Amino acid sequence: MSHSRPLLALTAAAVVTVATLGTADLASGAPRPPAVTVQAAGAAAAPVAGAAQAAPAEQLPTDAQLKTALLTAAELGPEFTEVPPSTGSAPSEGASPVSGCDALRALLNRQAAEPTPQQPHQEAEFEGSGGNPMVTESLTAEDSAKLTGDFATVTEAFANCHSLTFDDGTGTAVTFTVTPITLGERHDAPAVRLDGILSGVQLNGYIGIERFGPTALSYGFFQRDSGSSQLASLYYRAAVAKAERTLNVPAGSETGSAVAV
Repeated sequence: MSHSRPLLALTAAAVVTVATLGTADLASGAPRPPAVTVQAAGAAAAPVAGAAQAAPAEQLPTDAQLKTALLTAAELGPEFTEVPPSTGSAPSEGASPVSGCDALRALLNRQAAEPTPQQPHQEAEFEGSGGNPMVTESLTAEDSAKLTGDFATVTEAFANCHSLTFDDGTGTAVTFTVTPITLGERHDAPAVRLDGILSGVQLNGYIGIERFGPTALSYGFFQRDSGSSQLASLYYRAAVAKAERTLNVPAGSETGSAVAV
């Protein structure tokens, strides 16, 4: 039914914002630290007497590498087409399209930052026939140490939230029950299942997060009139396998740099 498509798009757009993470800063209200600039080869700063030598800046994958590591419509199947990511409209100050769980609301309401050399980001969104199902995937790179803290915050939010309500801004809202689930091979990779009803139509979704050294993968799968996790798990595993292979970093690893593409 077509009336459920805008709400699915809203949910999908919300999931994409999770990939930017930054959740530890968001939860505390603290400003993000200034980005670290990687010094060009051959340039060196004058050493400071008595000061410890600073560790070299971590090499992050490029936007091109992240783009190559994303799934394509062809890899999902002939019934899928790629569509422009659903960004939605930014909520006014104090307003929120998400309610019911402070931790997840903070994650989902965060507006995705523009990609920078210090935080490369790529995303893709796909839909099947008639907009059902929808698959979203994004990859974002940041300092591994910071990502470790952010990853822990996401894991805690997924484990402690039991209900979440999405409002599309037109008076249509749906409340999802939130249940932790394992989507792939790693039981430590945080993921949740969402189940809701809108005007008698069953809505079902899955959100999964994985990391590859300094790169975070955010995955979303949304469908109507079905509650099976089979396809959600299948495509999630495909996304993880491709990112792992392309970035040359094992899933779940806290360190590692992508190889040149």
